[in-house]
Amino acid sequence: MENRNTLYVQMFGNFQMQYGGKPLTGERVRDTHFTSLMQILLHNAAEGISRDYLEDILLGDRDIENRRQALQTIIYKAKQKLKNMGLPKANYITLEKGIYHWTEDIPVQEDAAVFDKLCDKAAAAESEDEQLKLCMEACYTYKGEFLSVYAGVLWASAEARRYRQKFCKCVETAADILRKRRDWFQLEELGKYVTTTAPYSDWESLIMEALLESERYDEAQQFYADTVDRYVQERGIYPSEKIVQMMDKLVHRIRHTYEVLDQIQQQLTENAAEISGGYRCSWPVFEGIYHIVSRMMERGGQSVYLMLCTLVDGKGNHIKESERLEELCQRLGLAIQDSVRHGDIIHQYGSSQFLILLVNTTRENCDIVKKRINDRFLKGGQRTGVQYHINSVICEA
Repeated sequence: MENRNTLYVQMFGNFQMQYGGKPLTGERVRDTHFTSLMQILLHNAAEGISRDYLEDILLGDRDIENRRQALQTIIYKAKQKLKNMGLPKANYITLEKGIYHWTEDIPVQEDAAVFDKLCDKAAAAESEDEQLKLCMEACYTYKGEFLSVYAGVLWASAEARRYRQKFCKCVETAADILRKRRDWFQLEELGKYVTTTAPYSDWESLIMEALLESERYDEAQQFYADTVDRYVQERGIYPSEKIVQMMDKLVHRIRHTYEVLDQIQQQLTENAAEISGGYRCSWPVFEGIYHIVSRMMERGGQSVYLMLCTLVDGKGNHIKESERLEELCQRLGLAIQDSVRHGDIIHQYGSSQFLILLVNTTRENCDIVKKRINDRFLKGGQRTGVQYHINSVICEA
């Protein structure tokens, strides 16, 4: 239950202040003296902040003749702004023995301070139940990087690292207890939350583990494929060894029920109505097909080529960011799919690249495929284009 007379401060994620049930929206400019002052002062509301340190934070190494006077001016303007924002009348910021303090007349509740207390209590908990409860509460208090949009500020980035480490420790402690209790539902929920809160930090392994241990193998397989695609397309990297190990564990766990060959083949057969152009697949599938095809080349004597298609701008530079990137990538994907044969394999590799495995073809036919893609993708006056790189696939044996 919120106290309407308390100033609530959010440091995790975006910086926000709320009082009387309403956000204080008077200050919308992010990189101002006022915002910097409020962040560091409220974060140190309990013990205060020294005048010299505050000068360094707010004024940096700028050549200011009277730094003490400059700081006093910033403090004065901040008090006026706080009053205009709707806070009750008070001497908001006081100076005592060289230390600036936030007024005791307006209590402060900061999410980062709450998180710190929960972590400390969890570390000192006497029972496993209490420790799990406190760790879970701490995890859900952490709603993103500490002052995430101020990563360039030294004190904020140092605090962000400290809180990230404490968050990871809380997650691992809670996961160990849930694992011990075989509470796969709560482990999955925890995994979903921390994956959203701290993306690309390998916490997907918790979800994979929960799905595996609760024998939801189909969901685990789909989740793994989606995770790999997301890592590759959005970050250009592959998931960690921890997530890959979970997939290996899945492969060894899957056991189908007894069925006759005709039933198995029916499950494997594609729906004819869904077959159109080349075969588009996720990275794990593409990687597996590549390995199989390269092995089969030993016996069949086939020639196989790997083609990389990259979206480029009018100057031939790789397009990494653009308002139209998603639309261009979608068009290129359709152009590729309609330009290759049913037996050719396609994977979207990253946000603006596609890989094509051209099976049983020649180098000359690769050039024909390039022309088909260009004919379907390029439009009159279009400045963007496609850059192609082609390698012959070498037999693995």
